[in-house]
Amino acid sequence: MSSPKGFAKFIIVLTTVTAAVMELVDTSIVNVGLNEMAGSLGATIEDISWVITSYAIANVIIIPMTGFLAAYFGRKNYYVFSMVLFTVASYLCAQSGSLTEVIIWRFVQGVGGGALLSTSQGILFDAFKPEDRPIASGLFGMGIVLGPTLGPTIGGFLIEHYSWHMMFLVNIPIGIVATLLSVTFIDKKEGEGNNKSQISIDYPGILLLMAGIGCLQFVLERGESEDWLASNTIRITGIIALVGVVGFIYRELTTEHPVVNLHIMRNRTFAFTTIFTFVAGLGLFTSVFVYPVMAQRVMGFSALETGLSLLPPTLAGVLMMPVIGRLMSKGVSPIPFTIVGFTLFAIYAFMSASVSPDVGRWAFFVPLLIRAFGISMSQLPLINQAVAGLAPKDYPSGIALNNMIRQIGGAFGIAFANNYISFQHAQHRSDIVSKMYDGSPALTERIMQITQMMIAKSGDAANATAKAYKLIDMAVDKQAYFLAYQDTFRLVGIFFLAVLPFAFFLKVKKKPIVDTKAVKEAMESAH
Repeated sequence: MSSPKGFAKFIIVLTTVTAAVMELVDTSIVNVGLNEMAGSLGATIEDISWVITSYAIANVIIIPMTGFLAAYFGRKNYYVFSMVLFTVASYLCAQSGSLTEVIIWRFVQGVGGGALLSTSQGILFDAFKPEDRPIASGLFGMGIVLGPTLGPTIGGFLIEHYSWHMMFLVNIPIGIVATLLSVTFIDKKEGEGNNKSQISIDYPGILLLMAGIGCLQFVLERGESEDWLASNTIRITGIIALVGVVGFIYRELTTEHPVVNLHIMRNRTFAFTTIFTFVAGLGLFTSVFVYPVMAQRVMGFSALETGLSLLPPTLAGVLMMPVIGRLMSKGVSPIPFTIVGFTLFAIYAFMSASVSPDVGRWAFFVPLLIRAFGISMSQLPLINQAVAGLAPKDYPSGIALNNMIRQIGGAFGIAFANNYISFQHAQHRSDIVSKMYDGSPALTERIMQITQMMIAKSGDAANATAKAYKLIDMAVDKQAYFLAYQDTFRLVGIFFLAVLPFAFFLKVKKKPIVDTKAVKEAMESAH
């Protein structure tokens, strides 16, 4: 089967990148709409957060299995089915009238969405010749970066102008068009989906994967709200996660027909690439989580303003990706890009840790631009490196594992940020309060100023002093949160610098002197 050309190739690129963006947008689009959803469905904020958790659990379970499922059902069949499932589940999420319904359909949406990420990447890679794969990495990387960043912007706009239902309904026209384009322009490979009888299903491996990775994701997503090990639920799911993950690894390394080929971890380049991918996922998702919360809680930005402040610098960084991809396709090593990208992200983190709490929206433009350049220069080489050292038959496993590691890195980052912010907030609040005491000239003067202002404004002298103390308490709380966010940014920057020495263990696969046509034929027969 020859590579698609011209209009067909353009449509494949457009469809696969759009599907990946749509899947990743849905990981973050609901974050800004939780309050409205909770009010509409009569749920608490803690309960409504299951809308995020259920999607993430489904994603992280299905992503590593996509290579096996595509081989068993046929990649095109599986891709189109997953797109239809994602679109239908999006409609049913919007039509849900209770919390239970929306959680169930959100999980189903995550099952469909998880397939879109890895399968889109595989289809996109196949549309390019082996020597042009870095260009495909650049195009796919645009979606990887755009998705989580577009989520809060689109969600904020839809919440401000419409309702939470539109956060799901917006997927429907995109899903329908993408499905029709996939059916029309994506070709089946020879023998695709006709070898079910030759594929052994690893049922124990699938069950261990679902239990281990699913419970691990649950612990990371819900640990902070459940008070970690103080909760029986977290203790039990933590034990299941440990047993399940260890059992899954043992099973996949010892069985003849694993559902996920973990043997590729023996490839040194791939193994060390997963370390960088984990940290990159941590930085990407944590920054999209911490910055919006800080901007809204401390600086008073609206959800839409927060999203809009992220969008221009991200778009500028995304435009770099095809350029980097073309340079890599011409033989430029991806390792320097990775090092520079991680360094730039660390610089962004340290700059964000030193801003003032009273700055305007555009004061973040330069740090966010540096963030975007850092992500662009690191994500693209990592996407390419995930398959650079593997045999063509191992590409689906490499792509699936790499995407799973990125998602788990993001979940770990958000869980870590939640817990660390909570701890640091309590510490900073205690430190600030310890320096304030009754009789302090500065505190007394400030209380009197606010009291007089309250009396002049409302005429309520009896409650003016109590209100003044309340305002002081809110100011202390706000400052403590701001310092906690700064600490979190600083620690994320340290993470990025700490993994840089591992770059010396990466290596670039030298181009063999072989006919590229033979390589292409080998890939097609393997798929």
